[in-house]
Amino acid sequence: MKTKAALLYQMELPAPYSASRPLKIEDVQLDAPGMGEVLVEIAAAGLCHSDLSVIDGSRPRVMPMVMGHEAAGIVREVGPAVTEFRDGDHVVFSFVPSCGTCIYCATGRAALCENGARANVAGTLLSGARRFTNHHHQACHHHLGVSAFTQFTVVAQESLVKIDSTIPLDIAALFGCAVLTGVGAVVNTARVKPGSSVVVFGMGGVGLSTVMGAAAAGAYPVIAVDVIPDKLLLAQKIGASHTINAAVDNPIQAIREITKGGAAYSFECVGKERVLLQAYEATGRGGMTVTMGLPHPSKQFSISAVSMVVEERTIKGSYMGSAVPRRDIPRFIQMYQAGHLPVEQLLTHTLSIDEINMGFDRLAKAEAVRQIITF
Repeated sequence: MKTKAALLYQMELPAPYSASRPLKIEDVQLDAPGMGEVLVEIAAAGLCHSDLSVIDGSRPRVMPMVMGHEAAGIVREVGPAVTEFRDGDHVVFSFVPSCGTCIYCATGRAALCENGARANVAGTLLSGARRFTNHHHQACHHHLGVSAFTQFTVVAQESLVKIDSTIPLDIAALFGCAVLTGVGAVVNTARVKPGSSVVVFGMGGVGLSTVMGAAAAGAYPVIAVDVIPDKLLLAQKIGASHTINAAVDNPIQAIREITKGGAAYSFECVGKERVLLQAYEATGRGGMTVTMGLPHPSKQFSISAVSMVVEERTIKGSYMGSAVPRRDIPRFIQMYQAGHLPVEQLLTHTLSIDEINMGFDRLAKAEAVRQIITF
């Protein structure tokens, strides 16, 4: 079948993204689902900084590639050996297809799936297959096993989570990345305790989701740090008790004053090594720093090594919120339905696929939180 898709043929090097309209909107050929695969009609797909990190070259991938990884849709056809899904099911995508058999999946760490990571780096489905072909008869790669910036996509069944069909699909899409990553980092990676102090650096979709997760976990104070006043206002609206404009105030000093010595938990959601250092410096004795941002692979940061010992401080990475998608996406949706996660507040713009480059321009300028493409 034919489907309209947003393709990336060449990453923009060096970063940062320079608003040169890198995504090409083309009709591509999409093969039918193979063994263990599912054809999904995309209802909504979010524009995420992880996409931008590929576009601007910060996170190198193989080209050409059908972009997009945060999405929700409706099953339209299933391939052989698919037993969990059927035509009409509403689904959210997981950007790590968890094989279920590697040592990490077997021990409950699906976000670290070896086979899923291998397929994602290669730009293929979990089986190693590629299902898109452009008009030059060139095979196109899959972004994180999803490739959501197209009206139809084929994915491994391991990339899908069935959801309640009553939830609006534009809201559901956000649970595939922003909410899964941010809330997951709070409840899975850090395991924030009620009454503990939390600071979050960066009020993008993931950072705001982290604020929501911290508030839902009973943390106090919940401190949001950014340089954009409108995003700090939104953070306050969805659960932050305090906000700090890092363009005006010294965030480390302000955080230490609010928390009387340093935060118990600090979350870095920007992807800049200097912000990660700030996040570490913002913690107090016994504090934990959790990093979710995706800096360029060449970037490094350094800290006082002795502080980790004598102050028992911890630095942890969190990928996909240390989540098990089939466990966490449904439970986070239930938290949303119960009013504990005001996810709808993250939506700032709705676009057509033809407006996608304009949307990434806006994202690069930090003028949006979550923009959704609908078909």
